[in-house]
Amino acid sequence: GTPTRFGNMAAQLKNRIDQVSALWMEGVFEDKPAGMFVSTASLHGGQEATITSSLGPLMHLGMIPVGVPYSTQELFVTQGGGSPYGPGHIAGGNNDRAIDNEESAICRALGARLARIGLKLQG
Repeated sequence: GTPTRFGNMAAQLKNRIDQVSALWMEGVFEDKPAGMFVSTASLHGGQEATITSSLGPLMHLGMIPVGVPYSTQELFVTQGGGSPYGPGHIAGGNNDRAIDNEESAICRALGARLARIGLKLQG
C-alpha cells in the first residue's frame, strides 16, 4: 500500500522496490499474487492512476496482480475510495478522515481474495 503522490506510488515505496534487484534475479517474487491499496487526500486524487502505475514494477517482478471484483457490493456505494483496481481511502487534507465502512469492506475483500488465490497458486 502507498499514499498517492500525483498519480504515482510514494517515492519511499519506489525506492524500496528499486532495491530488490537481487531478489528479483532469484525469482523470489514470481507467481506471487499482489494487490495494491492507496490513500489520497481528496476524491479524484489519483487512486486508480497510482494503482495502475504500480502494475509495471509488480509485473516486472513476476507477480500476479489481483484486484477487487464487482461481487464486492461496496464498490457500488463507496463514498470514499476503492475501485476494481484496489482499495482506496480518502484521508482528507489533514489526514483526519477515518476509514469508513465501505472502504474497510473493500480492503477486507481484497485481503480475502489475495489469500484464496495464494492458496490456489500454492497448490
